[in-house]
Amino acid sequence: MKICMIGSGYVGLVSGACFSDLGNMVTCVDVNKEIIEKLNRGIIPIYEPGLQELVVRNLKKKRLFFSTDISSSIKKSDIIFICVGTPTKNNKAELKYVFNVVKSIKSNLNRYKIIVTKSTVPVTTGDKIQNMLESSKNKNKFDVVSNPEFLREGEALRDFQFPDRVVIGTSSKKANKIMKRLYLPLIKKGGRYFHTSRRSAELIKYASNAFLATKITFINEIANLCEKSNIDVKEIAIGMGLDERIGGRFLRAGPAYGGSCFPKDTRALVATGRMFNTNLSVVKSVINSNDKRSNLLLNKISKIMNNKIKNKNITFLGVTFKPGTDDMRESSSLKMIPALLRKGACVNYYEPTGKKKEFKSKNVNYFENVKDACKSADLIIIHTEWNEFKQLNFKKITKKRNFKVYDLRNLYSTSEMKKNKISYFSIGR
Repeated sequence: MKICMIGSGYVGLVSGACFSDLGNMVTCVDVNKEIIEKLNRGIIPIYEPGLQELVVRNLKKKRLFFSTDISSSIKKSDIIFICVGTPTKNNKAELKYVFNVVKSIKSNLNRYKIIVTKSTVPVTTGDKIQNMLESSKNKNKFDVVSNPEFLREGEALRDFQFPDRVVIGTSSKKANKIMKRLYLPLIKKGGRYFHTSRRSAELIKYASNAFLATKITFINEIANLCEKSNIDVKEIAIGMGLDERIGGRFLRAGPAYGGSCFPKDTRALVATGRMFNTNLSVVKSVINSNDKRSNLLLNKISKIMNNKIKNKNITFLGVTFKPGTDDMRESSSLKMIPALLRKGACVNYYEPTGKKKEFKSKNVNYFENVKDACKSADLIIIHTEWNEFKQLNFKKITKKRNFKVYDLRNLYSTSEMKKNKISYFSIGR
């Protein structure tokens, strides 16, 4: 099939590369000329394991193309995926980029096409897109489908190639038949195909992310209780996770959740609730608790340092919101590091992606390896659970005698650290 992915960011690029690897002819479109030029040379603007190899392979096989020509790309395609960003504005999903794309599609509809929203959009967005496209000229030339993405950063290729489920929201039998044929190679590998209404598909995405955010926030609050009652939160999570109704995934205590999805999607879901005069009190509580999480951890840091933060060297190991990605959006480090700087700390950090982040302060220093980042540290904070942080010899990488370790990911055994006479602190233990 001939596919057009409008938006060559995370979702569009990953999905487009994967669709081309299934044998489709895919054109990824973007207004950013610099990004398109780099992609045509096989240079990937994001960090995602395995993506560059996939892009280069399908470029060489002439199944994957990158373009800034949206009109031509729309006209040549059978299926158009809308993959532009939907950031929050005033706690609502900002849909102007989606609707700008719809305007371009409307003026270039030359034959029947399926218009698919892969962007995360509120309930009724598909209805609005359909209303925008409808005209006597475009009668019977399109169907609007909701096909939410469920890609985890750092594991996106596997999530696409071996999906838990493929959700297709449409009332059109014709569109459903074509979409099922498109996804057939993944269905044959065990991916469950779920056909539902368009509004249901839109809400499934938001509800899924809100529920996962709830699990993270719930176990973080249980971790607070564990710290005060001398209980190990890891044992609580294991005991809970053994119940198949609950499951162990997303029951790992740590910093506030972040990234490109959970923060904006929970806020947008609450806004959707208001639109339908529905009070989503549980989701509101999740947002409120998560917003307070970084301050709680900062208070713990002050206690660990005996309220002596000024002129102390504090090292962050990892600053992204999770491993396997260079994404800094809504990462808790963006709150914690500036707060420590305001208290007079000197902050060093090491980021395994090799990409320096902008913290806009001369008192924040980036290092290219763990040892250099930690050698002068009074406090080492394990912020992101990259694999290379799981077996560190702390006494070899720092020169300070009385250094301390605050493990926000519970990567280390408290008994082992005690045996090695390291001043060690963790979450919910």
